[in-house]
Amino acid sequence: MEYMLNFALCDDNECVLSRLSKMLESLFIKHNFDCNVTFTSVDPNSFLAYVLNNHVDVVFLDIDLKNNISGLNLAETIRKHNKNIYIIFTTAHLEYGLMAYKYKTFDYLVKPISVERLEVTVSRLLEDITESHCKYLKLSNNKIIIICDSICYIRKEGMKLILQADDRAYTIYSSFKNVMPNLPNNFVRCHKSYIVNINKIEHIVNNQIMLKNKNICYIGPNYQKTFMEVLKHGNLSINLDSINYAK
Repeated sequence: MEYMLNFALCDDNECVLSRLSKMLESLFIKHNFDCNVTFTSVDPNSFLAYVLNNHVDVVFLDIDLKNNISGLNLAETIRKHNKNIYIIFTTAHLEYGLMAYKYKTFDYLVKPISVERLEVTVSRLLEDITESHCKYLKLSNNKIIIICDSICYIRKEGMKLILQADDRAYTIYSSFKNVMPNLPNNFVRCHKSYIVNINKIEHIVNNQIMLKNKNICYIGPNYQKTFMEVLKHGNLSINLDSINYAK
């Protein structure tokens, strides 16, 4: 793998939580998975706060938590905040299964969870991520990991790059030369100072690219021909009928 995945676990039973964490870490080592359990908690409120304010790729959620709090409710909030996060439920109650998949659940593990069953889930998870069109970009010595599909554009400002994602902007000290090889093919250089995710384009007017989030990028004269050829002939998801080539 080219990126590290961060796992966060929540269960109201400390012993169950510790066992799950140890089993996962053991599987990561056994298969040389580039993954890490970054947070565990028996407190659903602390868990939710961590997931919403930190980079987390995968959550393991117990459904039946203490204080009348349901893992399903946590999953609903998490999913609204992050549509790409992987949610795996753990529970002793098989009957919750149908309800759990409402939140785009990757898997549903019935307790007690065996190492063998967990291994199948983790292996399938890594395979799904590897084959997915959602690639990840590592920044700042791997301390920040961004899903490429969430990036709208990248703008160069001197020695810095500004990566504008759906929810926030990231600033790093790097160059287009270093970043471009790690981006999927829906990212295209359109200007000496811009790389744009063409899946985020709403329409084009003259040399202005209007993005779905209302941001604007620009097409430079030296990049216009190549950029438009990519839009017209590339095997990409943009709907060309939505582009207005105004003069």
